[in-house]
Amino acid sequence: MKITIPLPTTMTSHFIVAMEQVPFDVESFVPWRVGGPFKRAAITAAAHGTLSVTHHPTPWKPTTTTFTDDERRRLRRTRQHVVVSATAPPHKLPTAVQVARASARALARESDGLLIDPLTDSTILTCGRCAGEPTHFRLDDDWLSWDVQVHDAATCPPWDPSDMGACDCLRVTSRGLRRFALPEITLDGAACAHNLCATNLLRTVAGRLLTDHLSYLARHPEATTHKIDDFLHIQPADQPDGGLPFGVRLTPYDADAGELGRTGSIRRLKVGPAPGTGQITCLKVGPPSGFTGSLNDWLCATQASQHATLTSIDFHSPDPARVLAA
Repeated sequence: MKITIPLPTTMTSHFIVAMEQVPFDVESFVPWRVGGPFKRAAITAAAHGTLSVTHHPTPWKPTTTTFTDDERRRLRRTRQHVVVSATAPPHKLPTAVQVARASARALARESDGLLIDPLTDSTILTCGRCAGEPTHFRLDDDWLSWDVQVHDAATCPPWDPSDMGACDCLRVTSRGLRRFALPEITLDGAACAHNLCATNLLRTVAGRLLTDHLSYLARHPEATTHKIDDFLHIQPADQPDGGLPFGVRLTPYDADAGELGRTGSIRRLKVGPAPGTGQITCLKVGPPSGFTGSLNDWLCATQASQHATLTSIDFHSPDPARVLAA
């Protein structure tokens, strides 16, 4: 079975720089004073209108509260913010968003501002000792975050690490894949004790999906859809420390639909497909149809031969200026 993912004509991604004051002209800083390997690409993108910078003389107000105490203190001191946006067709990814984030990173460093990615709901380090925007695209370079939730306490028995089958309260959902014209992915129904394993497995799945997706976009720049298999074969090369191959089942996920057997309220993340649109905004990850054990049995089996480490992809981007000028 194939899952059809619609591809939009253009994608827009935003980065926020919150600052106390702007000691320079923002529009002259970006793109002309963006240093490093992305300077030429930033100038080209600005000239073509795919990179924009908007100064707002007001504080930026977050919609969530996942920042650290120090980040919230810094944010309360800010009085202005700048929005750096990239708008480009999917086949220009990931270079277009790398150029935008490189510009925002340079702007934040110069103004001692706080660089925020509103899609992942996280901040990005911009200190003087930190490296600039990496040339090679890697998914674990702050491009992805995770929404970790548990179902209502009424559905969860007392936590017992030795009883993995008794708990199915955990839901982990990605934040950031839709930046690349992909649905977010979720794992729902694992044991609370499997939090790290579930996240690591989803990282592996996200890396494989995005690697295949970017390759497809590069080969088919005019495509309006991308059809993917609902069964994903994860190979040792897809995993950070090798490991045994395993299969993953992908299904369109309606986050608004309740599940039989649940009691109490369920806090649903609104990432499911909109009713009647047919657009897939979230894929549910689970064991293949031939697996006879529980979700927790499958999750343990996929992680048994490797350490709990972060998974990444290394996508060797072409020269940014040539890509954006094409």
